[in-house]
Amino acid sequence: MAGGYSGEYSVSLEGAKQIEDNLKEDYNIYKIILVKQDWYYEKDNKKYSVEKSDFTLNIEGKKIAFDAAFIIIHGTPGENGLLQGYFEMLDIPYTTCDSLTSAITFDKVVCNAVVKDLNVVNVANNYSIYDYQKIDTKEILIKVALPVFVKPSQGGSSIGMTKVKQEKDLESAIKKAFTVHNKVIIEQGISGREFSCGVFTVDKKVVALPVTEIVSKKEFFDYQAKYEGLSDEIVPASINDELKDRIQQTTKKVYKGLNCKGVCRIDFIYDNKNDKLFFLEVNTTPGQSLHSIVPNQVRAYGKDVRWLYNQQLKEIL
Repeated sequence: MAGGYSGEYSVSLEGAKQIEDNLKEDYNIYKIILVKQDWYYEKDNKKYSVEKSDFTLNIEGKKIAFDAAFIIIHGTPGENGLLQGYFEMLDIPYTTCDSLTSAITFDKVVCNAVVKDLNVVNVANNYSIYDYQKIDTKEILIKVALPVFVKPSQGGSSIGMTKVKQEKDLESAIKKAFTVHNKVIIEQGISGREFSCGVFTVDKKVVALPVTEIVSKKEFFDYQAKYEGLSDEIVPASINDELKDRIQQTTKKVYKGLNCKGVCRIDFIYDNKNDKLFFLEVNTTPGQSLHSIVPNQVRAYGKDVRWLYNQQLKEIL
């Protein structure tokens, strides 16, 4: 399941190619592309639409039903619980978190509140606002101090995100985020090092992958830094064993506390001055293109992505 309705469509297709290339010797693979107008499988330049009532294909008179769905859609409808709910209704196994967890983790305001309640990691002060509310920058800055990160509450790849250092820039940053989603989160900026840790289930046991440090050549890890080579992603991160273990153990606690399934990636900021680890976000459908963070972590773990993708299917079939 690839494509989707968000700005991360092309990123999804890159990951889908890698998954298909690594699983085609083990499974019969049908890459289903989702666009708003159609869900389709393409073969020999001919498109075959999915019958959504039972999730099947009809190819030249032959009905194709599926054993499982491998979801590699970033954003809606593959990461926010909509597609998960569809497969739950049809009783078809799939590789990601369930519909509830996907919905919770996709909304940054809700996810921050739930993670804070787990009491396993620090969560930065934040303030949320809807597009129908008046933007009162002075009121906002009573709750959170500059610098702040302004983000759409739903969405990925840092699209619509701005780092704001001065009050005069806050309103325009909020309006920019509103072009992506009607709810915006203004989050206290934490100074420190950024780390990311992949996590998944192997033989019913939760395993944390080697930690990556993200060193952005931009001011923060934005879309260009993520996808246009403007960051260094160091794996394994050059940190002491205590911090490495703390990040990995916290990753597993958040994964379990949110009832995550499949492969996730959890991002943190480490405030080294105060020795505090802050939660950033949960990515329930991390990128799977050749040089994405999780594939690199899997290789540092001593395995390859073919092993990873087979493990994901093994857990649900």
